[in-house]
Amino acid sequence: MSLLSRKFRDKTALFWMVISLVILLLMPILLAVGLYLKSLPILHEQSFFDLITESEWKPMQGKFGFLPFITSSLWVTFLSVLIAAPVCILTAIYLTQYARKKVLAFMHPVIDILAGLPSVIYGVWGVLIVVPFISKTVAPFFGLQTSGYTILAGAIVLSIMVIPFILNILIEVFRTIPEELTEASLSVGATKWETIKYVLLKKAYPGIISATGLGVARAFGETIAVLMVVGNVVQVPTSVFDSGYPLPALIANNYGEMLSIPRYDSALMLAALILFGIVLLFNFLSRMAIIRSEKNQ
Repeated sequence: MSLLSRKFRDKTALFWMVISLVILLLMPILLAVGLYLKSLPILHEQSFFDLITESEWKPMQGKFGFLPFITSSLWVTFLSVLIAAPVCILTAIYLTQYARKKVLAFMHPVIDILAGLPSVIYGVWGVLIVVPFISKTVAPFFGLQTSGYTILAGAIVLSIMVIPFILNILIEVFRTIPEELTEASLSVGATKWETIKYVLLKKAYPGIISATGLGVARAFGETIAVLMVVGNVVQVPTSVFDSGYPLPALIANNYGEMLSIPRYDSALMLAALILFGIVLLFNFLSRMAIIRSEKNQ
Protein backbone atom coordinates (compact mmCIF):
# COMPACT_ATOMS: atom_id res chain seq x y z
CA MET A 1 0.00 0.00 0.00
CA SER A 2 1.46 3.35 -1.00
CA LEU A 3 2.06 6.21 1.45
CA LEU A 4 -0.54 8.34 -0.35
CA SER A 5 -3.17 5.61 0.01
CA ARG A 6 -2.45 5.19 3.74
CA LYS A 7 -2.76 8.92 4.34
CA PHE A 8 -6.04 8.96 2.43
CA ARG A 9 -7.41 6.14 4.60
CA ASP A 10 -6.28 7.90 7.77
CA LYS A 11 -8.00 11.12 6.72
CA THR A 12 -11.17 9.24 5.73
CA ALA A 13 -11.29 7.48 9.10
CA LEU A 14 -10.69 10.78 10.91
CA PHE A 15 -13.43 12.45 8.87
CA TRP A 16 -16.02 9.84 9.85
CA MET A 17 -14.96 9.97 13.49
CA VAL A 18 -15.46 13.75 13.53
CA ILE A 19 -18.84 13.36 11.80
CA SER A 20 -19.89 10.82 14.44
CA LEU A 21 -18.82 13.19 17.21
CA VAL A 22 -20.76 16.09 15.68
CA ILE A 23 -23.88 13.93 15.34
CA LEU A 24 -23.53 12.89 18.97
CA LEU A 25 -23.19 16.49 20.11
CA LEU A 26 -26.10 17.68 17.98
CA MET A 27 -28.48 14.91 19.02
CA PRO A 28 -29.65 16.39 22.36
CA ILE A 29 -29.96 19.83 20.76
CA LEU A 30 -32.06 18.46 17.90
CA LEU A 31 -34.23 16.55 20.37
CA ALA A 32 -34.83 19.66 22.48
CA VAL A 33 -35.55 21.85 19.45
CA GLY A 34 -37.94 19.29 17.95
CA LEU A 35 -39.89 18.89 21.20
CA TYR A 36 -39.99 22.65 21.71
CA LEU A 37 -41.36 23.30 18.21
CA LYS A 38 -44.05 20.66 18.69
CA SER A 39 -44.93 22.19 22.09
CA LEU A 40 -45.36 25.72 20.74
CA PRO A 41 -49.14 25.51 20.07
CA ILE A 42 -49.98 24.92 23.73
CA LEU A 43 -47.30 27.35 24.92
CA HIS A 44 -48.93 30.07 22.80
CA GLU A 45 -52.21 29.54 24.64
CA GLN A 46 -50.96 29.13 28.22
CA SER A 47 -47.84 30.17 30.04
CA PHE A 48 -45.27 27.52 30.87
CA PHE A 49 -45.43 28.42 34.56
CA ASP A 50 -49.20 27.90 34.65
CA LEU A 51 -48.90 24.57 32.86
CA ILE A 52 -46.38 23.10 35.31
CA THR A 53 -48.11 24.46 38.43
CA GLU A 54 -51.72 23.62 37.58
CA SER A 55 -53.05 20.26 38.76
CA GLU A 56 -56.20 20.08 36.63
CA TRP A 57 -55.87 17.66 33.70
CA LYS A 58 -59.00 17.82 31.55
CA PRO A 59 -57.93 17.74 27.88
CA MET A 60 -61.52 17.87 26.61
CA GLN A 61 -61.88 21.25 28.31
CA GLY A 62 -58.44 22.43 27.22
CA LYS A 63 -56.99 22.18 30.75
CA PHE A 64 -53.50 20.71 30.81
CA GLY A 65 -52.00 20.88 34.29
CA PHE A 66 -48.75 18.92 34.55
CA LEU A 67 -48.24 19.17 38.30
CA PRO A 68 -49.63 15.67 39.12
CA PHE A 69 -47.31 14.07 36.55
CA ILE A 70 -44.23 16.04 37.59
CA THR A 71 -44.74 15.33 41.29
CA SER A 72 -45.42 11.64 40.58
CA SER A 73 -42.18 11.39 38.60
CA LEU A 74 -40.24 13.10 41.39
CA TRP A 75 -41.78 10.86 44.08
CA VAL A 76 -41.06 7.63 42.22
CA THR A 77 -37.58 8.62 41.09
CA PHE A 78 -36.21 9.93 44.37
CA LEU A 79 -37.75 7.14 46.42
CA SER A 80 -36.29 4.53 44.07
CA VAL A 81 -32.81 6.07 44.22
CA LEU A 82 -33.15 6.38 47.99
CA ILE A 83 -33.73 2.62 48.11
CA ALA A 84 -31.16 1.66 45.48
CA ALA A 85 -28.20 3.91 46.39
CA PRO A 86 -27.40 2.46 49.87
CA VAL A 87 -27.83 -1.09 48.57
CA CYS A 88 -25.47 -0.41 45.68
CA ILE A 89 -22.83 1.33 47.81
CA LEU A 90 -22.75 -1.43 50.45
CA THR A 91 -22.75 -4.17 47.81
CA ALA A 92 -19.94 -2.50 45.86
CA ILE A 93 -17.88 -2.12 49.05
CA TYR A 94 -18.39 -5.77 49.95
CA LEU A 95 -17.57 -7.06 46.46
CA THR A 96 -14.41 -4.94 46.09
CA GLN A 97 -13.08 -4.89 49.66
CA TYR A 98 -14.24 -8.08 51.39
CA ALA A 99 -15.37 -10.71 48.89
CA ARG A 100 -13.07 -13.11 47.09
CA LYS A 101 -12.31 -12.43 43.44
CA LYS A 102 -14.41 -15.46 42.49
CA VAL A 103 -17.49 -13.83 43.99
CA LEU A 104 -16.91 -10.63 42.02
CA ALA A 105 -16.30 -12.63 38.84
CA PHE A 106 -19.58 -14.49 39.47
CA MET A 107 -21.52 -11.30 40.17
CA HIS A 108 -20.52 -9.48 36.99
CA PRO A 109 -22.62 -11.64 34.63
CA VAL A 110 -25.47 -11.67 37.15
CA ILE A 111 -25.51 -7.86 37.20
CA ASP A 112 -25.33 -7.77 33.39
CA ILE A 113 -28.32 -10.13 33.15
CA LEU A 114 -30.34 -7.92 35.52
CA ALA A 115 -29.44 -4.86 33.44
CA GLY A 116 -30.46 -6.58 30.21
CA LEU A 117 -33.88 -7.84 31.31
CA PRO A 118 -36.78 -6.13 29.50
CA SER A 119 -38.60 -3.64 31.69
CA VAL A 120 -41.92 -5.40 31.14
CA ILE A 121 -40.57 -8.38 33.11
CA TYR A 122 -39.91 -6.13 36.08
CA GLY A 123 -43.39 -4.72 35.62
CA VAL A 124 -45.01 -8.17 35.69
CA TRP A 125 -42.94 -9.05 38.76
CA GLY A 126 -44.16 -5.86 40.37
CA VAL A 127 -47.80 -6.66 39.63
CA LEU A 128 -47.52 -10.24 40.90
CA ILE A 129 -45.30 -9.69 43.96
CA VAL A 130 -44.83 -6.06 44.97
CA VAL A 131 -48.39 -4.78 44.55
CA PRO A 132 -50.01 -7.59 46.63
CA PHE A 133 -47.22 -7.28 49.23
CA ILE A 134 -47.97 -3.58 49.70
CA SER A 135 -51.73 -4.11 49.65
CA LYS A 136 -51.84 -7.04 52.09
CA THR A 137 -48.79 -6.46 54.31
CA VAL A 138 -47.13 -3.04 54.21
CA ALA A 139 -50.21 -0.77 54.07
CA PRO A 140 -52.16 -2.70 56.80
CA PHE A 141 -49.04 -2.49 59.01
CA PHE A 142 -49.44 1.31 58.91
CA GLY A 143 -53.21 1.08 59.34
CA LEU A 144 -53.95 1.96 55.71
CA GLN A 145 -55.97 0.38 52.95
CA THR A 146 -54.76 0.54 49.38
CA SER A 147 -54.96 -1.43 46.16
CA GLY A 148 -51.16 -1.70 46.15
CA TYR A 149 -50.83 0.25 42.90
CA THR A 150 -48.92 3.06 44.53
CA ILE A 151 -45.91 5.33 44.37
CA LEU A 152 -44.14 2.88 46.70
CA ALA A 153 -44.72 -0.02 44.29
CA GLY A 154 -43.33 2.02 41.41
CA ALA A 155 -40.31 3.04 43.48
CA ILE A 156 -39.52 -0.53 44.56
CA VAL A 157 -39.74 -1.87 41.00
CA LEU A 158 -37.72 1.05 39.69
CA SER A 159 -35.05 0.65 42.37
CA ILE A 160 -34.52 -2.98 41.33
CA MET A 161 -34.18 -1.81 37.72
CA VAL A 162 -31.57 0.89 38.38
CA ILE A 163 -29.46 -1.17 40.79
CA PRO A 164 -27.44 -2.93 38.02
CA PHE A 165 -26.56 0.39 36.37
CA ILE A 166 -25.47 2.10 39.58
CA LEU A 167 -23.72 -1.00 40.94
CA ASN A 168 -21.65 -1.60 37.81
CA ILE A 169 -20.26 1.94 37.95
CA LEU A 170 -19.61 1.82 41.70
CA ILE A 171 -17.67 -1.45 41.41
CA GLU A 172 -15.40 0.13 38.81
CA VAL A 173 -15.05 3.29 40.95
CA PHE A 174 -13.90 1.34 44.01
CA ARG A 175 -11.60 -0.86 41.93
CA THR A 176 -9.78 2.17 40.51
CA ILE A 177 -8.86 3.52 43.96
CA PRO A 178 -5.10 2.86 44.46
CA GLU A 179 -4.35 0.09 46.96
CA GLU A 180 -1.62 2.29 48.43
CA LEU A 181 -4.31 4.45 50.05
CA THR A 182 -5.80 1.43 51.82
CA GLU A 183 -2.40 0.12 52.88
CA ALA A 184 -1.31 3.53 54.18
CA SER A 185 -4.48 3.85 56.25
CA LEU A 186 -4.16 0.33 57.68
CA SER A 187 -0.48 0.87 58.44
CA VAL A 188 -1.25 3.77 60.79
CA GLY A 189 -3.63 1.61 62.82
CA ALA A 190 -7.01 2.25 61.21
CA THR A 191 -9.43 -0.65 61.08
CA LYS A 192 -10.82 -1.97 57.81
CA TRP A 193 -14.15 -0.19 58.29
CA GLU A 194 -12.46 3.07 59.33
CA THR A 195 -10.35 2.89 56.17
CA ILE A 196 -13.45 2.39 54.05
CA LYS A 197 -15.40 5.12 55.84
CA TYR A 198 -12.73 7.84 55.95
CA VAL A 199 -10.51 7.02 52.96
CA LEU A 200 -12.24 4.96 50.28
CA LEU A 201 -15.67 6.58 50.47
CA LYS A 202 -14.12 10.05 50.42
CA LYS A 203 -11.97 9.16 47.43
CA ALA A 204 -14.92 7.52 45.65
CA TYR A 205 -17.34 10.38 46.36
CA PRO A 206 -17.27 11.88 42.81
CA GLY A 207 -17.88 8.43 41.35
CA ILE A 208 -20.75 7.81 43.76
CA ILE A 209 -22.36 11.11 42.72
CA SER A 210 -21.87 10.22 39.06
CA ALA A 211 -23.39 6.75 39.48
CA THR A 212 -26.34 8.12 41.45
CA GLY A 213 -26.90 10.82 38.82
CA LEU A 214 -27.00 8.16 36.14
CA GLY A 215 -29.49 6.22 38.24
CA VAL A 216 -31.72 9.30 38.58
CA ALA A 217 -31.63 9.90 34.82
CA ARG A 218 -32.42 6.25 34.15
CA ALA A 219 -35.24 6.24 36.68
CA PHE A 220 -36.87 9.42 35.35
CA GLY A 221 -37.22 7.99 31.88
CA GLU A 222 -38.41 4.51 32.77
CA THR A 223 -41.90 3.86 31.47
CA ILE A 224 -43.42 0.42 31.06
CA ALA A 225 -42.59 -1.18 34.42
CA VAL A 226 -43.63 1.91 36.37
CA LEU A 227 -46.93 2.49 34.59
CA MET A 228 -47.86 -1.14 35.29
CA VAL A 229 -47.68 -0.71 39.08
CA VAL A 230 -48.07 2.96 39.94
CA GLY A 231 -51.84 3.18 39.41
CA ASN A 232 -51.95 5.91 36.73
CA VAL A 233 -54.32 8.17 38.65
CA VAL A 234 -54.14 11.89 37.86
CA GLN A 235 -53.58 13.42 41.29
CA VAL A 236 -50.81 15.08 43.24
CA PRO A 237 -49.55 12.30 45.52
CA THR A 238 -48.97 13.27 49.13
CA SER A 239 -47.89 9.87 50.42
CA VAL A 240 -46.01 6.83 49.16
CA PHE A 241 -49.27 4.90 49.47
CA ASP A 242 -51.04 7.17 46.97
CA SER A 243 -51.35 6.29 43.32
CA GLY A 244 -49.47 8.41 40.82
CA TYR A 245 -49.04 9.06 37.14
CA PRO A 246 -45.42 9.82 36.06
CA LEU A 247 -44.63 11.78 32.91
CA PRO A 248 -43.33 8.80 30.85
CA ALA A 249 -46.52 6.86 31.64
CA LEU A 250 -48.65 9.82 30.48
CA ILE A 251 -46.87 9.88 27.12
CA ALA A 252 -46.87 6.12 26.64
CA ASN A 253 -50.53 5.68 27.60
CA ASN A 254 -51.97 8.47 25.46
CA TYR A 255 -49.80 9.24 22.48
CA GLY A 256 -51.47 8.14 19.27
CA GLU A 257 -54.87 7.47 20.80
CA MET A 258 -56.26 10.87 21.79
CA LEU A 259 -54.53 13.13 19.31
CA SER A 260 -57.87 14.21 17.82
CA ILE A 261 -58.36 16.40 20.89
CA PRO A 262 -57.07 19.93 20.17
CA ARG A 263 -53.64 20.64 21.64
CA TYR A 264 -53.38 17.14 23.12
CA ASP A 265 -50.40 16.16 20.98
CA SER A 266 -48.74 19.46 21.78
CA ALA A 267 -49.35 18.85 25.51
CA LEU A 268 -47.74 15.40 25.30
CA MET A 269 -44.74 16.85 23.47
CA LEU A 270 -44.45 19.44 26.20
CA ALA A 271 -44.55 16.60 28.75
CA ALA A 272 -41.63 15.00 26.89
CA LEU A 273 -39.81 18.34 26.84
CA ILE A 274 -40.31 18.76 30.61
CA LEU A 275 -39.00 15.23 31.18
CA PHE A 276 -36.01 15.97 28.96
CA GLY A 277 -35.33 19.21 30.84
CA ILE A 278 -35.54 17.55 34.27
CA VAL A 279 -33.10 14.83 33.25
CA LEU A 280 -30.68 17.41 31.83
CA LEU A 281 -30.98 19.48 35.00
CA PHE A 282 -30.09 16.57 37.27
CA ASN A 283 -27.22 15.53 35.04
CA PHE A 284 -25.92 19.09 35.20
CA LEU A 285 -26.28 19.24 38.98
CA SER A 286 -24.52 15.90 39.46
CA ARG A 287 -21.72 17.08 37.15
CA MET A 288 -21.35 20.26 39.20
CA ALA A 289 -21.22 18.20 42.40
CA ILE A 290 -18.48 16.03 40.91
CA ILE A 291 -16.41 19.04 39.83
CA ARG A 292 -16.76 20.67 43.24
CA SER A 293 -15.81 17.42 45.00
CA GLU A 294 -12.74 16.96 42.80
CA LYS A 295 -11.62 20.53 43.53
CA ASN A 296 -11.98 19.96 47.28
CA GLN A 297 -9.88 16.80 47.05
